Amino acid sequence: MGRKRLIDQQDILDAAERVVARDGATALTLDAVAREAGVGKATVLYDFKSKQALIEAVVDRAFSADRARHAALEAETPEADSPAIRGRIRGAAHAPPEDFRPVALNLSAALVLDAGLRAKMQASQAEVIDRILATSTAPRGALLAYLAVEGLKFLELLDFHRFDAAARSRIIAEIEWLAETTPAA
Repeated sequence: MGRKRLIDQQDILDAAERVVARDGATALTLDAVAREAGVGKATVLYDFKSKQALIEAVVDRAFSADRARHAALEAETPEADSPAIRGRIRGAAHAPPEDFRPVALNLSAALVLDAGLRAKMQASQAEVIDRILATSTAPRGALLAYLAVEGLKFLELLDFHRFDAAARSRIIAEIEWLAETTPAA
């Protein structure tokens, strides 16, 4: 019978996110993550064989969390039509968590610099867009609404602009209108 692990992969990924938020993805090292997690480098290497594997795991976890969050929002959406875009709009009704902003900003830099990570982002976006188009009663308007939601999200996650609650509420109402619209050809 082997020893019980004192730290699991999620703890190491939490530590990696903290390092990314503080130092940036390019400055992330296995040693820095081990120090942050309070474990030896060998423990990090046991689950993540390289810095690249660790960054990919952080990105994959962020994508998984985003998918789960939006699936839950879709399930809570009272409207039966267009659940994918309505869930995305509901998700954008609140500003992104403050503690995730530096992680998102620094991971974005990693996505730009790494073709493999960028391909994961492209596949994730294609999946979301396909789902929105397939489940919307006004697919063209829903696609435009999604582009607006993503623009709002990225402006804030990348710390380019922040909207106060009143402005956000107005923008969300207008995006909801856009999701129901069929633009003229």
